[in-house]
Amino acid sequence: MNHDGDAGVPGSLARVLADVAAERVAQDVRFGMQLLPDGTGGEDATADSDLARQETDEAARSGKLTWRHILAEEVMEAFAESDPGRLRKELIQVAAVAVKWTQALDRRTTTTT
Repeated sequence: MNHDGDAGVPGSLARVLADVAAERVAQDVRFGMQLLPDGTGGEDATADSDLARQETDEAARSGKLTWRHILAEEVMEAFAESDPGRLRKELIQVAAVAVKWTQALDRRTTTTT
């Protein structure tokens, strides 16, 4: 299997990342530079992250794992993180899962048309 990030559809990763880049530009046009606090960390967020991880693990064990489980777990892990360096790593993981899920959607469209 080729591990080029294209998820079985040549050019898929570049197309999705170009769509993400275009959306980022559109956000800046619409909202300008936003200087907001992270709003992450804390006991409640950690508990929510633990619950999301448990739900993902249970779904995987029962053969019912979905992209929603995986993305929700990554988002909740980011929400639980207060250290900026670790938060950045978690947000990159969120973005990567969202890109991979989008590629999965594109692959379904490509194989069914």
